[in-house]
Amino acid sequence: MKLFRYVTEEDVIPGILIDGKPYSLEGFFEAFGEETGAYDLDEYFFEEEGIAVLEDYLEQYGTSELEPLDEDIQYASCVARPSKIICIGLNYADHAKETGAPIPQEPIIFFKATTALCGPNDDVVIPRNSVKTDWEVELAVVIGAECSYVTEEQAVDYIAGYAVMNDYSEREFQLERGGQWDKGKGCDTFGPLGPYLVTPDEVDDVDSLPMWLKVNGKTFQNSTTAQMIFKVPQVISYLSQFMTLLPGDVISTGTPPGVGLGFNPPIYLKPGDVVELGIEGLGEQRQVAVSWEDAN
Repeated sequence: MKLFRYVTEEDVIPGILIDGKPYSLEGFFEAFGEETGAYDLDEYFFEEEGIAVLEDYLEQYGTSELEPLDEDIQYASCVARPSKIICIGLNYADHAKETGAPIPQEPIIFFKATTALCGPNDDVVIPRNSVKTDWEVELAVVIGAECSYVTEEQAVDYIAGYAVMNDYSEREFQLERGGQWDKGKGCDTFGPLGPYLVTPDEVDDVDSLPMWLKVNGKTFQNSTTAQMIFKVPQVISYLSQFMTLLPGDVISTGTPPGVGLGFNPPIYLKPGDVVELGIEGLGEQRQVAVSWEDAN
């Protein structure tokens, strides 16, 4: 399944893409929520095995009970209110090399603030006093069930689905202001997620997904998930040794080479720049960079 969330005048509502056509899941969630308390693509939906329930619903009714939507959808983040957004740094060897960092021997972990989460086509706001806002196309993994201390073999059983994430980074805040990376990673709008949450059965090989990113029409990143140092099961298992992963948690698995920091001289975003990115089978995003002053 390809699930999404879309914005209306009153609310954000879950939907589903079937045979390339978008449908609202408002009616399904009204009934499912009344029974379980889960009204959105959030921790409670996954906790209540909502994906399996929705599969049974679609097998029984098909699209007959679903409201078709116009193609012109304003997408929200494909997951609502994750308890945490965990990111893996330098998980592509060529990216580590371009930033002058050594190849990690274990996954490098940092967190992105949940307030950074936004829709895949929302504007990216260049923070106040920022001159080094950068881009990073990444494969995100959404956790489907609570887990801790799982093995790599067990890890795949805890995946709800995959999505596209742009791990925006303010490099001065991240690297030149002391402390950890988080202050350069958690700015508002620095976590566009979606458009779709794609369930694992629709992904033939998560280890060979082409991924790309363009700025103003010029390709800067062009790689595949085959280049990841630590694969998805390794990452989930590793993280679960240090923290409990909850349903709806988002893990962003790292970026390939081609970020602005890696050029000489570096290239950073300025107001009016257009960033487009995508991962094969998971969808595409588009953000326009705006200044903090114009956004507020």
